[in-house]
Amino acid sequence: MKKIFNWLRNEAKETSELLRKIPALLMTFFVLSLVMMNILANKSLDIQLSWLALDAGICVSWLAFLSMDVIVKAYGPKASTRLTLVATGINVLVSALFALAATVPGFWGESFVDVGGESINLALNNTIGGTWYILLASTIAFVIAGISNNVLNWLIGRKIKKNPDGFRAYAIRSWISTLAAQFIDNLVFALIISLNFFGWSWLQCITCALTGALVELLLEILFSPIGYKLAKRCTATQRETHETQEEGNSQTTNQPKPETLENTPRNNAKLV
Repeated sequence: MKKIFNWLRNEAKETSELLRKIPALLMTFFVLSLVMMNILANKSLDIQLSWLALDAGICVSWLAFLSMDVIVKAYGPKASTRLTLVATGINVLVSALFALAATVPGFWGESFVDVGGESINLALNNTIGGTWYILLASTIAFVIAGISNNVLNWLIGRKIKKNPDGFRAYAIRSWISTLAAQFIDNLVFALIISLNFFGWSWLQCITCALTGALVELLLEILFSPIGYKLAKRCTATQRETHETQEEGNSQTTNQPKPETLENTPRNNAKLV
């Protein structure tokens, strides 16, 4: 039990230090994309294609994976996984607050109409409050997909020897890991929810997971130049910080030892 407590304390300490290093704006967009995905996912897009099922959450889902790609490049897969869990925890907390707000008696502004106000109010409460099993499935799917993305991105990056810090290397590792992770995210969610609650077949789950991942990959490709610039800036900042710490440690090591009372010239004179 003591080992577990010490491990948790060390993890909390390292995560706290990591949150101080990570750019605040990047982490803000990461968390915000998760929160918005949960809300926007309540609206299905009318694509008019039987083999493609998308919801409005796709408008921001690319941002979560782009954020993870940037963090993996600059800070490594372990750091990205830590921040993925932090962002997921915040998302669950916000969802709980939304659910609480939806259960509190009252009326939404859009329900003040002449006809159907109660139905509108109920619909808004259900949309904002969400459903526990949907939240659970999306949380499980995203955590699995996030860890997969971080590890795969890092492994691919290690295999790239030619100009590993260039845009081509960033694009290869990000696009492949994003496609795989988005497919895992969509598939896990579909197998938990669509297969059991909506009567989808395995083929439908796999097909929609793959086609959705391809659409999300296109958005990742579109915004990759922005991700690359962020990753480059974060990596440079991280290297500068590391070099500064190394110089500080080197100066501390090379400093002459302070004279003790016994070794001071004045004290030696007295001894003579």
